[in-house]
Parts: sequence; structure tokens; C-alpha cells
Amino acid sequence: MATRRVRRQGGQAVKIVVTGPFAAGKTTLIRTISEITVLSTERSISDDSKARKADTTVAMDFGRITIDPDLVLYLFGTPGQDRFDFMWEILGEGMLGYVLLVDATDRESFAEARGILDAFRRMAHVPFVVAFNRHDHPHAAGESELREVLDLEGQIQIVGCDVTEKDSVKNVMLALLFAVLDEIESAAVHA
Repeated sequence: MATRRVRRQGGQAVKIVVTGPFAAGKTTLIRTISEITVLSTERSISDDSKARKADTTVAMDFGRITIDPDLVLYLFGTPGQDRFDFMWEILGEGMLGYVLLVDATDRESFAEARGILDAFRRMAHVPFVVAFNRHDHPHAAGESELREVLDLEGQIQIVGCDVTEKDSVKNVMLALLFAVLDEIESAAVHA
């Protein structure tokens, strides 16, 4: 990925939301990249139908990344279960952009990802990228399949990632920051 320098006048903290279906890897992504101990509101799952993992986020995850002395990203992870969808709007308020995280091996969750994406697009017109976790798994769906299910325009970037690898998560965050910069530059040209 090409490098760009992100510059801000004066110190600035910005809000980034990480959202996606249940068990996509949102909490792990934030834990992998955060420079602070992540504040997490995970609770044990009492419903055996969701036995893919033992815990679920019920309110949010919170982490922080310092890009440079003038720019700090606050990361807010949403719950993935739709019974906690009221938190999406609360966490989305004031966000600069968001990451929609999708597990490439869990095709059953793609429709859920589409619903989450539709909800976020209604609540805020901000840049976003799609992070495709486990994209290199032998049973992973292809990018074109995901693009079709999510009905993504060509300019929306899908970034393959492994949420347990710091460099991979950095690439996702950089892709989002570049999308934000592109939108700022585009707005300045059309102003």
C-alpha cells in the first residue's frame, strides 16, 4: 500500500467505529492494534445457538491508536448481535469513518453484514472500508461475492486482513484514513 502522511492542524482526536456481524473479529481487531488495554464489555453467551465463541460484546469495545503527536484515533467496536443494535447509533455519533468487518469464511453472516452496512449508511454519510477477515482461508468467499452481497460500489475498498496480525490491521486503518482524506480533498475541490 502506498504511504501518505496524515496531517492535522493542532492535536486532534477522531472517532473510528469498527462494526460487523457477530463473531467477525471486531474485539480482536481492536485488541491487536490498540496501544492501551482495551476496555471491553464482553459477557458470556447464554444462548447455545451462538456457540461459535464463548463471549459476546454487549455494549462496546474501546481502544486508542496514536498516529502521530497531532492525531489520535479512538476506536469503538460495536456489538454484532442485532439485539444490541441500539448501540450502533450511539457509538456512530460523531464518527469520522468506520470499518465493516466481515469473516470471509462465514457466508451465513453476509446478509447480516449487509443489514449493518445499510443501518450505518442511513445514520451517517462518512467514508468506510470493508475489512475481509480470514480472506486467505481455503474456504473463504471471494471479494467479488462479498461485493455483490453487500452491493458495494467500485470505489469502496475491500481490504483482506487477519485481525490477529498488527500489520494487517494497520493496513485496514490506513485504508480508512486514506478514504477519509480522499473525501476531504474531494469536498475541498467542489467547494
